[in-house]
Amino acid sequence: MKNITDSFLCLGSWPSAGSFVFNTDILATNPINLSVVLGLLVFFGKGVLRDLLDNRKQKIWKTIRNSEELQENAIEQLEKAQARLRKVETEADLFRVNGYSEIKREKLNLINSIYTTLEQLENYKNEAIDFEQQRVINQVRQRVLQQALQGALGTLNSCLNNELHLRTVSANIGMFGMMK
Repeated sequence: MKNITDSFLCLGSWPSAGSFVFNTDILATNPINLSVVLGLLVFFGKGVLRDLLDNRKQKIWKTIRNSEELQENAIEQLEKAQARLRKVETEADLFRVNGYSEIKREKLNLINSIYTTLEQLENYKNEAIDFEQQRVINQVRQRVLQQALQGALGTLNSCLNNELHLRTVSANIGMFGMMK
């Protein structure tokens, strides 16, 4: 391999002063050019690259922290929502149980009310029947009494003579006189 200084020269001879010649040997010049360019990039670009990497690192950490905070908030909200859900389910169960109890109670009250109403109707029916029986009995009594009176009057009229009639009237007048 050639000397490093030879790679800048034109195949074994020193160029004359003031002239510039390109070395066309790619295998010899590329590693040197690349190392110079890389060296310059590292020297001048390491601060910029470090700043870019630091900024990127900070953004990543900030994003991770924000994600963790959002996750914690989401977990907290989920726990609150689950607690509210449990509370609402408990209240719903309580309302359901109370509702069933209320329905049963209302059912029993309605049944009792119907029985009471039926008993009252039965009593009213019995009273109406008793009233009608008494009315019919009274009508029958009046007819029997009228017939008995008509029979008695017929008997009295057929058996009554003037003397008996005067004695009966006198006796009745005597009774009225004593009452006064």
